[in-house]
Amino acid sequence: MILILFAGGIALAVSILLTPMLIRQFSKQGFGQEIRLEGPASHQSKRGTPTMGGVAILVALWVGYGGAHVVGIAYDGGGPSASALLVLGLTTALGIVGFVDDYTSLRNKRNLGLTARAKYVGQIGAAVVFALLVLRFPDSNAVTPGSRNLSYVRDFAIVYMPTLLFVGFICVLVVAWSNAVNLTDGLDGLAAGSMALALGAYTVITFWQYRQSCSTDPRVGCYDVRDPLDLAIVCAAAAGACIGFLWWNAAPAKIFMGDTGSLALGGLLAGLSVVTKTELLAVAIGALFVVEAASVVIQVATFRTNGVRVFRMAPIHHHFELASWPETTVIIRLWLMAAIASALGMGLFYSEYLSAVG
Repeated sequence: MILILFAGGIALAVSILLTPMLIRQFSKQGFGQEIRLEGPASHQSKRGTPTMGGVAILVALWVGYGGAHVVGIAYDGGGPSASALLVLGLTTALGIVGFVDDYTSLRNKRNLGLTARAKYVGQIGAAVVFALLVLRFPDSNAVTPGSRNLSYVRDFAIVYMPTLLFVGFICVLVVAWSNAVNLTDGLDGLAAGSMALALGAYTVITFWQYRQSCSTDPRVGCYDVRDPLDLAIVCAAAAGACIGFLWWNAAPAKIFMGDTGSLALGGLLAGLSVVTKTELLAVAIGALFVVEAASVVIQVATFRTNGVRVFRMAPIHHHFELASWPETTVIIRLWLMAAIASALGMGLFYSEYLSAVG
């Protein structure tokens, strides 16, 4: 437990101290966000706000995770695990894709970075590597970080995926979650605050999996998850990084995370769902991101089929803005939805455990 607290605390401190340094540096370099003309008119005042703040989140995440392991030496803690490093690798790879997208947009001085095809190539490339590696590195009990079975809280034994299907499934997960978080990152602090809540839920879940692990205490209801304690350290570090960044990203934002942060955090959520065997449960925990992405899909589908717009504007947070809700009201209410979703996810997780042991 102490290592989890250290990871969150170190990442929080690094993020909250590094972000203002990035604000000053990016402002000097002219790395200001371009704003879409077709968006809400109130957003035009945000033009020029420094972006690519996701760099601070990624640095804080790695330092928090690494710092916890340095501290862990004194507590006879284990070293970095395969599961955690694979998730961190996926997160960083998508952060690099987002960074290239952000930098291209800033260089071109318009709100268009990489083409959709180029961005998908980067996302899918990272997903394929993750999918192939996550089935390797078995521990002493032959448990690998990932599983070929679809999972809710545990694997469904009857839903087994051959390698090609599994790789395709991981690609869908990574692209869907990274784009969902990216779409949510449209209001000051919305994505960072919502991710902190989801990661808080995953910190609790992974720590519970560690306490009920089959490798240390094989009994009814135990979890066949590789490295759950190390995954809890990753979750705590990521949550701390998001909270520290939120200090500067909350309305009125002094910096935006950009695609550097949103794609990375979406990849983190996708990776965690795979290695914790909670791919379907993640839909409940990250329900806000699901709703944001679904609103875009619905808007595009209905407009292309019959020319009707279901929402005033998509993603759905812009719909509420155009309905004359103040931006801070939209943010706080969607944070509340994210908190409810996280609590619901933890409740579903625990109820499944009670069913398993009952």
